[in-house]
Amino acid sequence: MHPQHRAIGIVFAVHGAVAGTLATRIPWIQDRLDLSPTVLGIALLCPSIGAFTAMPTASRAAHRIGERRAVRLLLTAWCAVLALPALAPAPVWLFAVMLMYGATSGMCDVVMNGHGVRVERHLKRPIISGLHGLWCIGSLAAGGVGILAAHARVDARLHLGAVAAVLLAVGALAGRDLLADRSSEGVPAPRRFALPTRAVLGIGVVGFCGTFAEGASADWAAVYLTEVTDAGPGLAAAAFTIFMSCMAGTRLLGDHLVRRVGAATVVRCGGSVAVLGGVLVVASRSPWPAIVGFALLGVGVATVVPLVFAAAADTGSTPGEGVAGVATITYLSTLTAPGITGWTAGALSYPAAFAMIICVVAVMTLSAGALRPRATTTAPASEPARTPLP
Repeated sequence: MHPQHRAIGIVFAVHGAVAGTLATRIPWIQDRLDLSPTVLGIALLCPSIGAFTAMPTASRAAHRIGERRAVRLLLTAWCAVLALPALAPAPVWLFAVMLMYGATSGMCDVVMNGHGVRVERHLKRPIISGLHGLWCIGSLAAGGVGILAAHARVDARLHLGAVAAVLLAVGALAGRDLLADRSSEGVPAPRRFALPTRAVLGIGVVGFCGTFAEGASADWAAVYLTEVTDAGPGLAAAAFTIFMSCMAGTRLLGDHLVRRVGAATVVRCGGSVAVLGGVLVVASRSPWPAIVGFALLGVGVATVVPLVFAAAADTGSTPGEGVAGVATITYLSTLTAPGITGWTAGALSYPAAFAMIICVVAVMTLSAGALRPRATTTAPASEPARTPLP
């Protein structure tokens, strides 16, 4: 593997590991601060709010200090923030920390995806789907360690602090081999606050729908199996693990598929698989058919986010600006998907909620043509343009 490819791959895995680690210790934090479900819900909403607010500023910051330095600094900041939620002495402090956690996560997400697109162009072959696969692997691996730590009743302050220190070291080592910054001479500065442009909106529709289906499935799979199919706690939890594992495996294969048939076709075919999975979920009244349905949903939506980011990178003055614009749309989807799914399930039924998700995936499938590379794509002389694929 090329050194720059390996370096940005480790960055993605570390980013995923931070997210996977904190997710496993939320119950410990809730118990320590005696948080009600409502207060915990507010705390868990704070990261999305922080990310949604900060992400549009990321490309401008990367332009000012250099993309490579921005990736290293923001990854360092996010790894460091991992240690703070367990130290919060009261809910108000937890809200502040989670806002900071989301802001650093979102900004790092933008600049590392922008850098991933630059490495992809440098290597002249697709890699962005595989990078997101490494993110999933990092999250799953760290989540497994977190489950073991929680089962052994390890104090979360010790656990999160130790993991933060390890990830800081790994990220710092990987950062040394990131692609060197190109000259900014003649490259226009990104906007100070990179809201989505008209060029991004079509791509954003695909990203919004894919992220909506992904977030709703991840958050509600276990509940669906419990409430609709009468699955036990272990089998219900397995639905989430299988869903995420299918996403990770598909993302690792995604670059090969893109090279063969192109991004638009990959997303269109994936959407068809996801619709099939959604139909199976809605029709199922026993656990295993529903789990297969969630697995197909994971396979179907897995490549959407990385390919949307890669396509959006061609729409701005820098890859980071395009990524920031479409990331704002996908994070809006992340904010709304769990709530809308829950409200629909409460007002109608859980199968009705996932019938709605089938419709969302169908829109994604029909809109996949927006991901076709633009024939007029240009790039600075020091960096090759993105090569159009079939």
